[in-house]
Amino acid sequence: MSQHALLSVGSKAWRSLLCPRSELRLDLTLGCGQTFRWRETGPDHWTGVMGGRVWTLTQTDHALWYYVYSRHGMKAEPSPTGQGLEGGANRSVKTEEAGLDVKEEELLRDYFQLDVGLQDLYRDWSHRDRHFALVADVFSGVRMIRQDPVECLFSFICSSNNHVSRIQAMVEKLCHTLGARLTTLDQTHYHDFPTLHKLADSSVEACLRLLGFGYRARFVQQSARLILDSHGPDWLMQLRRRPYPEVRGALRALPGVGLKVADCVCLMSLDKAGAVPVDTHIWQIARRDYSFGAGSVRKSLTDRLYQEIGDFFRQLWGPNAGWAQSVLFCADLKKFQHLKMAGRDGGDEAGGEEEGKSRKRRRVAAAGRKRDDAVKEEGE
Repeated sequence: MSQHALLSVGSKAWRSLLCPRSELRLDLTLGCGQTFRWRETGPDHWTGVMGGRVWTLTQTDHALWYYVYSRHGMKAEPSPTGQGLEGGANRSVKTEEAGLDVKEEELLRDYFQLDVGLQDLYRDWSHRDRHFALVADVFSGVRMIRQDPVECLFSFICSSNNHVSRIQAMVEKLCHTLGARLTTLDQTHYHDFPTLHKLADSSVEACLRLLGFGYRARFVQQSARLILDSHGPDWLMQLRRRPYPEVRGALRALPGVGLKVADCVCLMSLDKAGAVPVDTHIWQIARRDYSFGAGSVRKSLTDRLYQEIGDFFRQLWGPNAGWAQSVLFCADLKKFQHLKMAGRDGGDEAGGEEEGKSRKRRRVAAAGRKRDDAVKEEGE
């Protein structure tokens, strides 16, 4: 039986690319609710489906390691030089393997948008926003994923009035029921995400209701059918080239897509870095940490209030506001509060002495600013 790969068992079939943790933290990025298809299958090893393949990812301080499975499970090993192959054929196999490695690395770089310098963005946001600076060191490496638009859209249609663990379960049911089977590892079956044509079939709503999707079953089937009938199968991918307001409006015309779902899809799959998804959680952060709407008696998140909160953060953080928002959202999740505690104690599970020293310097500087402010107030 094929098993999930572990780097510690042997690195022969693994590949790596240079990527420090300050540019990507797998635990934070894959675990903060952007995507619902990655699972921790070993200590600091994450397995999921991307680009129609099953991958296991892990990282060291300065490298991102990846293992891509064949449809039969384990990765095919390279043939030893000169054994069973003529010289020309062996060179051909090596060339093919090299080409495959390049494609896999390109797919990985695109998925994590590694061409975007995250450390530079963090410095800019920290300069603009004192509160962001307070969490930046502990929650470094939170990066926006560039997902397949079909997977992203229908995953977030399932997110309506749901919590993360249930969304994950629903997305897995959707894939297992309608997606092509890719491989099995440790008795866990991995499937590709269903195509639009599969999702649009007239039998899908009844099928998903039996699986516990409730009213979301209708939204899934109707949205897929509307896309195919009115726009065509490539429409979502084409939206990457359209301006943000137009794209958000077009998505909202789909059944089951409100402002938040539309902004999640814009940010996480359609290259709209300025999209800021707002839910009650982000509203609470805005009020608690930024005194947004101080004194207001508004108790519900209306469309107007939603837009005001998004505009506030876009003005504060600039054109990549959606990326910055994801850092604060991640830092506020209960599952990651132990990192804050470790940060207060001067340690950092993510990253060694230098980041611990950096945090200490920030605390000293912040204390100095408070003393200066107190002196000014006394003088006045």
